[in-house]
Amino acid sequence: MTALELLAFINLALLLQLAAGVGVAVWRRRSAPEAAHGVPAGDVAPTTSAAWPGWREFRVVRRVFEDAAQTQCSFHLAPVDGAPLTPFKPGQYLTFSLQLADTKRQITRCYSLSDGPAPAGYRITVKRMLPPAEHPELPPGVSSSHFHDRVQEGDILRVKAPAGQFFIDPDPAVPTVLIAGGIGITPMMSMLRWCVAQQPQRTIHLFYGLRHGGEHAFKQVLEELVASHPNFHLNVVYSRAGPGDVQGRDYQHAGHVDVDLLRRVLPHGRHRFYVCGPPPMMASLVPALSAWGVGKEDIHFEAFGPASMPLDPSTLAQPTEARTGGAALIDVPIDVRLDVQFSTAGRTLVWDGHDASLLDFAERHGVDVDSGCRSGSCGSCETKLFRGTVHYAHKPDHDIRPGHCLLCVGTPETALVLEA
Repeated sequence: MTALELLAFINLALLLQLAAGVGVAVWRRRSAPEAAHGVPAGDVAPTTSAAWPGWREFRVVRRVFEDAAQTQCSFHLAPVDGAPLTPFKPGQYLTFSLQLADTKRQITRCYSLSDGPAPAGYRITVKRMLPPAEHPELPPGVSSSHFHDRVQEGDILRVKAPAGQFFIDPDPAVPTVLIAGGIGITPMMSMLRWCVAQQPQRTIHLFYGLRHGGEHAFKQVLEELVASHPNFHLNVVYSRAGPGDVQGRDYQHAGHVDVDLLRRVLPHGRHRFYVCGPPPMMASLVPALSAWGVGKEDIHFEAFGPASMPLDPSTLAQPTEARTGGAALIDVPIDVRLDVQFSTAGRTLVWDGHDASLLDFAERHGVDVDSGCRSGSCGSCETKLFRGTVHYAHKPDHDIRPGHCLLCVGTPETALVLEA
């Protein structure tokens, strides 16, 4: 064989090797969706890329009332760009930027997702917030009124990606107890839907406390889930049953969801608790669970807001971690006293460690501060920091600008001067 023939032979072998490599790469590319996601070629599989940054437009494709009194309305949302949605953690919430028609004011609010993850869309459920009966002179909820009265099918809303640290543990080994008060049922519906779809063998107890049948949301859905999933146990509690409400048919217990009821109903053994409800319920039930002997690792909760509260009020005297709806805060010992100056309000107040965050501190003293998620995600309460240092027990989801701080998840390390 001549040198020329040998060179030609080598070039031919290299070309064949290159062609084989290209063929394998093409075959792998075509096979990847089915192998990785278990869907036929041509179907759209949920993307596993990171959630989108900033705001994204969603169209309201459907409105549905979930209760007989029509106080709780679900809004089904689909992305305008048509791209599939990344799976969220059941229990998380969405952040909305809302343009109020009457005042032209823009507000930021957060609402829990009320359905399981799906690649095509989201669902939130908003309760119309009326003035409290004892203070009828107060205005109704600005955001909830906007959703109920203004947001219609076909409207476009600006939405941030799902966020929050209140979500269900995917480990099914420990029986799960979901406890909802009123509209606190929304994140529980997300958790429940995910569980029955992905882990039907998982033991789930749902305790749902409300006043009467008129505001009983998702009633038919919950009854259907009980009938079709033997590991799902439902306990509905009415505190003010109406004339047409029948115990044993519409609800199982009269009164309120408390530890005594849990003791009577739950089987003996370890359970993992997820609690979401109004402040009075949270203030009584969450510390009671701890006093009952439930370990802190098995108590997860989110107050309406989401808002923060200590697991045990007695721990305020010590630097302890307190779980919130979207972050964990370190409570400052109560003997610490620091000046906090709000320059816009023209007030200097003394921080004494009795508040879970600077936002709670400002609101308690009547200092007006914008807020949304109350958990470090939306950035509505971002405030210019002229002097001092603010402490965060965990890094907030929101990217804080230099020279600014987040009041909702921050506590002062030193004396502060804030632009608020």
